[in-house]
Amino acid sequence: MFSLKEKSIIITGAAMGLGYATAEIFAEQGAYLTLVDYNEEKLKEAEKTLSEKYSDAKFLSVVADVSDEKQVKNYIDKTVEKFSRIDGLYNNAGIEGETSLLAEYNVESFKKVIDINLMGVYYAMRHAIPIMKKQNYGRIVNVASVAGIRGVKNETPYTASKHAVAGMTKNAALEYGQDGIMTNAIAPGAILTPMVEEAFKKINPDDPKSAEKEYAKANPTLRLGDPKDVAYLVGFLLSEECSYVNGQTIAVDGGQSNIYGAV
Repeated sequence: MFSLKEKSIIITGAAMGLGYATAEIFAEQGAYLTLVDYNEEKLKEAEKTLSEKYSDAKFLSVVADVSDEKQVKNYIDKTVEKFSRIDGLYNNAGIEGETSLLAEYNVESFKKVIDINLMGVYYAMRHAIPIMKKQNYGRIVNVASVAGIRGVKNETPYTASKHAVAGMTKNAALEYGQDGIMTNAIAPGAILTPMVEEAFKKINPDDPKSAEKEYAKANPTLRLGDPKDVAYLVGFLLSEECSYVNGQTIAVDGGQSNIYGAV
């Protein structure tokens, strides 16, 4: 079992979905958490709920747009100021963007997806790694998505950004493994977050669970993932126990990405 007690960990996109689910598990272990999100209202709600529930954890909330390097540097600096170090960085923030064929995709929308999904991850690593090098210790987990290991129709910028995150993860592992920094990526598939639940309500307002089950038929486990399925893996990858897993992109999708063809 991994331990994150008193570890200083940054989570971007922490107010909702996978970020919040991960923050809850880490808080339960008594981690020191920097919660980062662009949605100030949701971020305040998340910190309030977590701090009331988990008294051993410590929290710092920072509102930030991860596509802005100055704002990224600010949450890195504030973390060091409050907790003196950065043990773990979970680059979870990201957007899917609109859906459109490659040649018809709006260029500005394309750039926005790249700025958030790729540059946001790069900025965080750029400013956190020098701190981790001084410590001779660090753990980084980047979110690549299954779109980082295969193609997804009508989502070219999302797919491109996530493939790039997987590649950047490999390079960071090669360049900084000698400094005690393990860098890995995860590739979540269909995880049952509130956002996904809302999507199934739109598909079948009268019986969203039926729509969920129909979608899950293509998965070897015949179910969608739970946010905790992702959070526990991230917890291990950000722990001291993860000392020899480096440069990997690990699918969390019930094995569905192993199926040949579009699924």
